Amino acid sequence: MIITNIKSLYGIREKTELLRGNNLGKFPAIENAFLEIQDGKILKYGKMEELNTNQHQEVFDAKGKSILPAFCDSHTHIVFAGSREDEFVHKIKGLSYAEIAAKGGGILNSAKRLAKTSEDELFEQAMVRVNEVMQLGTGALEIKSGYGLSLEAELKMLRVITRIKETVNIPVKSTFLGAHAFPEPYKENKEAYIKLIIDEMLPAIADEKLADYIDVFCETGFFDEKLSEQVLNAGAKYGLRAKIHANQLNNSGGVQLGIKTNALSVDHLETLGEEEIKLLGENEIISTLLPSAAFFLRMGFPPARELIDAGAAIALATDYNPGSSPSGNIPLLISLACIQMKITPEEAFNAATLNGAFAMEVENEVGSITKGKRANLILTKDIPSLAYMPYAFGSQNIEKVMIKGEWI
Repeated sequence: MIITNIKSLYGIREKTELLRGNNLGKFPAIENAFLEIQDGKILKYGKMEELNTNQHQEVFDAKGKSILPAFCDSHTHIVFAGSREDEFVHKIKGLSYAEIAAKGGGILNSAKRLAKTSEDELFEQAMVRVNEVMQLGTGALEIKSGYGLSLEAELKMLRVITRIKETVNIPVKSTFLGAHAFPEPYKENKEAYIKLIIDEMLPAIADEKLADYIDVFCETGFFDEKLSEQVLNAGAKYGLRAKIHANQLNNSGGVQLGIKTNALSVDHLETLGEEEIKLLGENEIISTLLPSAAFFLRMGFPPARELIDAGAAIALATDYNPGSSPSGNIPLLISLACIQMKITPEEAFNAATLNGAFAMEVENEVGSITKGKRANLILTKDIPSLAYMPYAFGSQNIEKVMIKGEWI
């Protein structure tokens, strides 16, 4: 296939490099472009005047609309049972997270529901969400467990993620997040739950090859720095690289732990000090920001501008989950990032595409318009500029989505 008459072909990269600091603001484009696709991959691109076609090629006329690389959502909890809108109403009425948890809400609520849900039903619910986010432009996805909190239920979640990998035609990465919360039987015996994770969950997961990464909720009142390190080191013995929920509610050492354990990314980062910002600017680790979670929880937003200015590599992801970010809508996420975190449209699109790909190690497959990468693409509607997409936050500005060379 050749796509012709593309107004702007965005995200052109001859080389695939993680974008940091000022480089994040460069989103290279070719105006009045064509894009050639073969066997589901990008073959070549250029200006329309350089195009030579033959009669055997299918031609798709973009009619002056633009094309972007598909989004890469590197932090989701998209496999879950049911919804939690009742807690949403409780929050509106002024209940705190602790009060909602005391009523049986929060992560433990999702764990109870998931335990009662069959693997097939869990898969069917998740696939509705996965297909929805693909229609919204997502072309790569990371999915975490963590609503199981028992050996049987964590394995069930991870098997569902494996089924999703086998069903959809986009890169999907699986993350084991057994250290998400302490289940009720272990509230007064945290070391016993850590032992369950290390001695039973991890060997079973490794035996079935169910996870690509290991994650931990490193937070005051959940898994402190010492317990988090214990879990991450155990995962490393099975070849699972760390991704850490860090510095969401408190400045609780997650950034420093991420650097110490060679984590791929530290995610959330709503609560950072000057020291943490400096460290993130000086180290290779990726700072994954989740502004829709801050929006939904009415929290302060991560200091994106300060991180970029310090030279950090930031990615944007949705945190799609039933409790604190029930949305996988990356176009809306990009609007939130621009409006609330004062990053430019170019920075936001880079953070949600190429840097998101780096945050789940699929940068050689997706994330940019590069020869040899998958043709996972977004065709916009007839819009005047890239900035129009986050500006018109209530409009559907995506015409259609291509996955591996096929419109979906």
